[in-house]
Amino acid sequence: MGDNAVWGALRLYGSGLMLKTLAMAPLTAYRRVTLNVFANPEDGGKSSVQSDDRVERVRRAHQNDLENILPFMAIAILYSQTNPDVETAKWHFRVFAIARLLHTLVYLNELPPLPYRLSCFLVGMGVNVSMATQVLLAARKYF
Repeated sequence: MGDNAVWGALRLYGSGLMLKTLAMAPLTAYRRVTLNVFANPEDGGKSSVQSDDRVERVRRAHQNDLENILPFMAIAILYSQTNPDVETAKWHFRVFAIARLLHTLVYLNELPPLPYRLSCFLVGMGVNVSMATQVLLAARKYF
């Protein structure tokens, strides 16, 4: 893996997205503690196991990040090895990062899933499909 503009952009946007994903765990814990809602009896002392939509919403947003950002990282690494146009690669990474940030904001602020959350998801999925297609096209000579 070289030290060029595509890899630099992937390091920037990829590490930002991974930090965002990592930040969701402490946010879930914060919500659990402030609302006194724990997943296990031993976590909350005398509190029994409870569920609260405000905690579950953060937890689901974290799960959604894991389901979308990890595949993006794998696809983006493969895509970066195809020697893509630098500006096109940067736009792929940038658009995906913005879509994921907006998706989380929409999810956590309980905005209507249609059209906001769905639009953010579809934009991110479109970026992944675009990059994966480019990877397959570059690899077709090996078939």
